[in-house]
Parts: sequence; structure tokens; C-alpha cells
Amino acid sequence: MYLEEFRIGHLYSVSEVSKSETGGGEGVEVIEEVDFDERCSPPSFPLLANGQTFTEGCYTHKAYHGAAKLPRMTHMLLPRVKGAFVEHSWSAFPYCRSVITIFGLTGWDFRERVVRKLDIANDPLPTADYQTGWDPCLVGSEKAGRAPLPKDGTGEWMNKVNPVMTCYKVVKVWFNWFGLKDRVEKQVLKYYDTYFLNFHRKLVCWMDEYHGLTMEEIRRIELETREKLSPVRKDVLLY
Repeated sequence: MYLEEFRIGHLYSVSEVSKSETGGGEGVEVIEEVDFDERCSPPSFPLLANGQTFTEGCYTHKAYHGAAKLPRMTHMLLPRVKGAFVEHSWSAFPYCRSVITIFGLTGWDFRERVVRKLDIANDPLPTADYQTGWDPCLVGSEKAGRAPLPKDGTGEWMNKVNPVMTCYKVVKVWFNWFGLKDRVEKQVLKYYDTYFLNFHRKLVCWMDEYHGLTMEEIRRIELETREKLSPVRKDVLLY
């Protein structure tokens, strides 16, 4: 996948996943989405990557309502919490920062990091998450002229496929509750492994749906998605 294809595909897939995960009082609520610069909604710390400072892009403020998707342990510990999580993100492609992703790690963060290499062709998924339509080893892209990925069991396909790009995601989790900190943090990080694996498998399999779209068309899809999400999320009464 080329870098620009990933840019379009990522934005398209975020909209599609938001729609599929929203309903029954749960899902994604887009509170604000505006262009940012040094004067309007800038990040608290500069967006720095590879010696470059990114000063313009798209700022998004979202709330994730997902009580039903929280681990059972969380329900037992926090029965009154509705499961709303707030995210602030600044996207200046190809660099993106949110409240849960921080790049440029140094010191203790760098020493303690655990590197996970995800293989969207070979890594196992929970049975409940698997669908043949989201299996990149079965689904290619006719429009882009891409064959399905080889399920070689080794991951060597990543060294041979062309075109290829690399996507790095850094996740940090803090849960400051004595006695539960390590357990909850590990559980959340494990969840992100599955989430990223699922998301990027879908991104590849949906290529025929977004291949050839322009940024103007993607922005229109995002706007239509935001307009649909709020009434769908509120289609039941929450107590």
C-alpha cells in the first residue's frame, strides 16, 4: 500500500468503523472537528517527527461511549461508570497524536517499551471477530490491482510485498488505582493489539471502496458520518 492510499484508507475506515460500532446508546460522538494551526486549537506540545515540526492539520475532539464493550472486571469495579472516554487528536498526516498515542519516547518510556509487530495476514483473531470479508488473505483489490496477502505463517510476506509502507503506533496507558494498576493496564494494552489488528485488516479489505477517492470526497463522507452518529447513538434511553 502506498502512503497516500493509507491516508485515504485510514480516514475512510475510521468512518466505517465508527458507524458499525455506534448504536443502542453506544459508539462514537464527534464533539468538535476543526482545522488547527498555531493559533486555533494547537496541541499542548509541538508535533515533532524526524526533525520536522507539524503546525497545521485537523483537530478532533471525540467521546467514546462503550460500556457494553468494557471488560467485565471494569463493570464490577465501576458499576456507575457509563464508559465514556474522551479523545483529543491532532492529525497532520503522516503524523498524528491523540491523548493515548505519544511519539518520540525517551528515558524511562523508551527503556520500558514493549514492541509488538502485528501481522495482519497471520496473527490469530478471536473467533467472534473473524469474518471472511475482512480477511486480507482472501480479499484483494481489483481497482488497485492488489492480490490477497499470502498466509505464509512466517510473516515473510512483509519483506517481499510491493508497494509497502510502515505504520507505527505508540500506546501508553495509565490507571492510577492502587492494587489494580498493573492488571488493568495490561488488559487495556492487550485489547489494543486486537483492535489494531482488526482495524488494519479491514482497512486493506475495504480498498475497493475508497480507492480513487479524493480528500474532498473523504471529508464529505466524514461529515455525513458525524451527522448520522449522534441520533443513532441516542436511539435508546440510558439510565
